[in-house]
Amino acid sequence: MQVKVFVTPRRGILDPQGRAVERSLQSLGFKSVADVKIGKYIVLEIGAQSTAEAREQAHQMCERLLANPLIEDYTFEVEGE
Repeated sequence: MQVKVFVTPRRGILDPQGRAVERSLQSLGFKSVADVKIGKYIVLEIGAQSTAEAREQAHQMCERLLANPLIEDYTFEVEGE
C-alpha cells in the first residue's frame, strides 16, 4: 500500500527556511503571503495486509524516524482510504 506522509514544523517553532521563502515571495509582489512553512513530503510503499496495519506502521515510522515529534507535526494518507 502506498502511504503519503506530510511533515511540517509545529506551530510556534521557528522555521528560517519558511521565513526566507515568505520574504522572497513578498519581494516578488505576492504581498498577501504569510506564515510560510517548509516541510517534507515522503511517499512509502508498505507491504501491509490491511489499511489498519499500514496506518499503524506509518504511525510508528513517523514517531520513530520520519518526524521529530518535539518540533514537527505529521499527517499521512493511506492509499484507498
